[in-house]
Amino acid sequence: MNDEPMKKDDPAESLRPEYDFTSLSGGVRGKYAAQYRRGTNLARLDPDVAEAFDSDRAVNDALRALLEVALRQRRTTS
Repeated sequence: MNDEPMKKDDPAESLRPEYDFTSLSGGVRGKYAAQYRRGTNLARLDPDVAEAFDSDRAVNDALRALLEVALRQRRTTS
């Protein structure tokens, strides 16, 4: 068995030669992050829950049905 530490590949060396990043300049990291967050509402599903749904629409339909039941329940108890 080899006891040498694993060598980390240098990302710059693993890029294809046709990728020329020298022409890119002035980029701003996260420039549109706040704008994206304002217009996006993402929910990460646990794998076991995601398995039960085959599409985004199926998740939305199930949540709408649950909301309808909850609202109906709230009206009858109020």
